[in-house]
Amino acid sequence: MMDKRVTVIDHPLIQHKLSILRDVNTGSKDFRDLLEEIAMLMGYEVTRNFQLEDIEIETPICKTKAKVLTGKKVAIIPILRAGLGMVDGMLRLIPAAKVGHIGLYRDPKTLKPVEYYCKLPADIEERDIIVVDPMLATGGSASDAITLLKKRGAKNIKLMNLIAAPEGIETVLKTHPDIEIFVAAVDEKLDENGYIVPGLGDAGDRIFGTK
Repeated sequence: MMDKRVTVIDHPLIQHKLSILRDVNTGSKDFRDLLEEIAMLMGYEVTRNFQLEDIEIETPICKTKAKVLTGKKVAIIPILRAGLGMVDGMLRLIPAAKVGHIGLYRDPKTLKPVEYYCKLPADIEERDIIVVDPMLATGGSASDAITLLKKRGAKNIKLMNLIAAPEGIETVLKTHPDIEIFVAAVDEKLDENGYIVPGLGDAGDRIFGTK
């Protein structure tokens, strides 16, 4: 049974596009386009609990009460580099959102995370934060990124991934039990190289056409 902190967004359009995204024969341009579209579609569910307030407007017929977002500030934080492919889709939904960037790698000797880039909105502690990365594999990078955000005062954080391995979900929730995770699919496992099975390969390489 899936943890209640994990939401699997199984909308038919998302599942259809995800199947094409997984296909080894899908080239970089189509991969980028599909990734952006899926991120936008997932964004509807990720933002479902955003707060609303009543205002009065005037339609061509009469005055009426209507609902708008409460004005809560939002930040989209991609984990470099693959997370960049999800930003534009989210900005289509929330054009006023600020975008920060986090870059991390693990020291091969100490295995501890090393931050090589971090640029965040100055008022990050006041924002609803959506961390984006296509793959949640071991969960190490996502956990480290969330830790880094919390150290800088961030409080309301959601994690959004296309595909997750059970191991990655377990790692993030163990390290950050207050985090909600949104995914389009939970795959079978990780292989010996840390790739998600069946997954879609290296998302960064497929986005940018590198090997």
